[in-house]
Amino acid sequence: MKRLERLERGLQKKDVPSFQIGDTVRVHVKVREGEKDRIQIFEGIVIGRKRASNRETFRVRKVSYGVGVERIFPIHSPFLEKLEVVREGKVRRAKLYYLRERKGKAARLGERTTTSVEASKEIPGKESDLVAADPVSAEAKADS
Repeated sequence: MKRLERLERGLQKKDVPSFQIGDTVRVHVKVREGEKDRIQIFEGIVIGRKRASNRETFRVRKVSYGVGVERIFPIHSPFLEKLEVVREGKVRRAKLYYLRERKGKAARLGERTTTSVEASKEIPGKESDLVAADPVSAEAKADS
């Protein structure tokens, strides 16, 4: 089994973006038509994810012309060109199969927001602005 695990580890992509269930993603898929390759974009909500080393897959659902369409993408596939997270959804379940029966506004998900502490960590230089705005620390700096 160790040889198989080493082989699978070698086939994994290194730059897989982090995304969760409920996120709206834009998947750029390489499609071959005849002798030509082109990139096709599939945008929808991630409703499921199966994790198993390099066999990891995720299921994306969208509604196209009133018809629900689902596709399963292997994360480490060479045909998966790029994966963008458009919007982060706020969910409390591991699988969102209940969205298949929902239509219109009932099929919408809330948006996950980050707290101010997390937001300041993400934006470089934002922490220094918070410290400089604090009058107590500004006086301490002026005294020294």
